[in-house]
Formats: sequence, C-alpha cells, structure tokens
Amino acid sequence: MDRKAVHEDIERTRATFHALLACATNEQLRRRSNGTLWTNRQLLFHMLLGFLIMRALLALARVVASLPDWVGRGWARLLNAVTKPFDAVNFAGSWLGGSVMPRSAMVVLFDRTTAALHRRLDREDDRGLARGMPYPTRWDPFFREFMTVADLYRFPVQHFDFHRDQLSLG
Repeated sequence: MDRKAVHEDIERTRATFHALLACATNEQLRRRSNGTLWTNRQLLFHMLLGFLIMRALLALARVVASLPDWVGRGWARLLNAVTKPFDAVNFAGSWLGGSVMPRSAMVVLFDRTTAALHRRLDREDDRGLARGMPYPTRWDPFFREFMTVADLYRFPVQHFDFHRDQLSLG
C-alpha cells in the first residue's frame, strides 16, 4: 500500500469538499443531483458519510478478521440479504443529514474525520493493513467480496469521486 498516495487522495477529497461547499449557492445546493433522488446538498452529505463510516468499517474488519472465515462469509451474506432495508436507511440518513446539517458543520465534520483517518493510517502496521473480511457486494459498487484494511482506506475516496460526478452544481 502506498500510504503517501492514500494520504494525498484523502487530502484531495477534503480540499474538493471544501471548494464544493464554498462555491455552491443555496440554489445550486437545493437542485436535484444527476442520477440520484437527492439534492446536491444531500448528496454532499452522503459523500461525507462515506468517510464517517470508516471508523466502524475499520473496527468491524479487525474483529471479523480475528474470527473463523465462515463467520465473515455468513456476515456478508446476511448483509447482502438485507440490502433493501440498508438502501432505505442510507437514503433517509443522507436525505435528513443533508437537509438539516449546516454547511459549516459538514466542513468541520469532514475535516475532523479525515484528520482522524490520517492519524489512524499513520499508526497502521503492514500486518494490520493486510487483515480483512468479506463484504456485502450489493451494498456499494466499490465493495468487493473480500477487502483488506488497506482496501478500506481507499473506499471513501472512490465513493467520493463517484458521487462527485453526480453533482449538478453547474
């Protein structure tokens, strides 16, 4: 894993997030995004959410990696089976968060979250980065059947970049 490249990608997304929120008018943020049912503001919150869930995903990967393989495979199958409820909660959470959270709070939360990811990545050793677990591939196009902790550090940037292209800020 190229840690420097991961740090740079995280910083690029942080700077982009700042710029998107700073330059967008309230009218642009209320506009429907491209290819989603969210407004641009709600989609920006969803992009933030991709970073927010990292702490939970990293902790989950460490726990599941220490269990027998069949536990992780069963967990991924269970999560795939409940994709529709997950999608509903994911949509509603992003809709609500993007509707009520002020821009300034979104920026502060993004900064705090990325700073925590930088610190955590700096503490990771190669053995820890190689641990992993099966993931529910129906939940996100960037989830693969098995993901290492190193893969997880790349996920929020991939998620961010994918959704950035769906913004209709003009």
